[in-house]
This record gives sequence, structure tokens and C-alpha cells, in this order.
Amino acid sequence: MVAFLLLTGCIFGQSKGSLFIIGGGDRSDALVNTLVKTANLKASDYIVILPMATSIPEESVEFISGQLLQHCQNPIASFNFTRAEANERQSWIDSVQHARLIYITGGDQNKFMNVVKGTKLYDALHKAYAQGATISGTSAGAAVMSAIMFTGEEKAGGSFKEVKKNNAETAQGMGYLTDAIIDQHFIIRSRYNRLLSVLADHPDKMLIGIDEATAIIVKGKKATVAGDSQVVVVSAPKKLKVFGKDKVSFENAAFSLFSEGQSFNIR
Repeated sequence: MVAFLLLTGCIFGQSKGSLFIIGGGDRSDALVNTLVKTANLKASDYIVILPMATSIPEESVEFISGQLLQHCQNPIASFNFTRAEANERQSWIDSVQHARLIYITGGDQNKFMNVVKGTKLYDALHKAYAQGATISGTSAGAAVMSAIMFTGEEKAGGSFKEVKKNNAETAQGMGYLTDAIIDQHFIIRSRYNRLLSVLADHPDKMLIGIDEATAIIVKGKKATVAGDSQVVVVSAPKKLKVFGKDKVSFENAAFSLFSEGQSFNIR
């Protein structure tokens, strides 16, 4: 993982792009309008939708396309890559690299990363971001944004009834955020135990829980909240201890709850 983070930084450098990370659920017209404004689309720009995470790609593409076309008239393309195509279908890969807005649908973040990880498409997505594209995603498409990604699974099975180290499964994500880890559907599904368990595993990271119908807009190190609900941010636990069977305790972690229009810095 350390080598992966260093490699990402060396290849792609400082990005000119933006992230528009949606916590899942319904997207209001206002939120989609904010997404389009964030992308700052010119008449010659186009949008790419990547539906590899979902089991219903045609329906997912049709729905988000319809929403986007209420707020812009730019061409929209969708590419449902296989892993082989993520290395071999150069015309599609080039189209992704030069898109101005790239949208990753919900579904299963592991499925998406199994297609993209270590491919030419992965590189093209980072190059697009470095060149100024807005990268957006919802639900699973939000989870993939960070270098350390929630898989959604508990190692011991079950539903995260305890706060424990070494319990929440994580994997490699896209790595647009290297100092933060994203969780989604956060408040409505009460995912606090999962978030705090991962904080115990990665106390040097900022844990960001984004609720449904809500997004964070990331430009550089600044994140701004948009949408109907809230964003939970937890970081910097002190005096982290492990007791019993990997249960944890800590003190004086920074805890914040943000709503629309409020901003915070990602370390």
C-alpha cells in the first residue's frame, strides 16, 4: 500500500481537477446542478459514465444521464469496461482520459476496482483528474475515491456490532484521496461502528462519512458539503488502546458534523 501511494504521487502529481463524492441515495435536481457547475463544462466538453460497479448498467446510465441532461446539453458516453478492455480498448480509454466530467455509478466498489486496478484505464482516470476533470461517484462510486477503500465487509461476519481493530475489510481504491477514507450512506445506515473500527486501524487518516443525497466537493485540500443531509468527519484519536478481543478505546478524537455550504480541510 505504501508503494502504491508513493507511485500515485510520483506519476500524477498535483491535480487540477475536482472530486464530487456523493453518499448515495436520491440526487436532488439542486445537487445534480451543483455537480454540473463544479465540472464547469464548455460546449466542446463531454461526459463519461462508468457503470462497472452496478449489476444494472443500462438502467443506471439512463437514469443519471437523464438527470444530467436537465442541466447541460453536453454529449454523454458510457463505457462498461471489462478488465481486458481496461487495458486493450484504447479508443474508450482515450475517451475517458479526455472527458471533462466522469461519473462512477453505485453498486459494488470491489467489482469496479477488480476491473480498473492496475490497468491503462486506471492511469487514464488519474490523468483526466490531473488535467482538470471532475471525477464524481455515488455510493460504491464514492467508496472508490480514497486510496484505502471500505469493501463493505466485516472480517468476522455480521453487521459491525462492535468497535474493533482488524475487523473492517479494506482494499485498494482509486487513490484520489490519500489522507482520508470515505464511507457512504453514512447517517441513514448508522455506520459509526464501521467508521470507528477503521479509524482504529488507520489513526493517521481522516474518516469521512457522507450521508445519502449529500456530497463533498473536493478541490485541492478543501472539501465543501452540498446536498440535503450531513457529513461526519472523525480524525486524530489519542491514546489508542486495544483490550479484550481487539476492542479499542481512545480519547479526544476530533469529531465534526458538517452541512450544506460548510467546508473543512483534508489533511
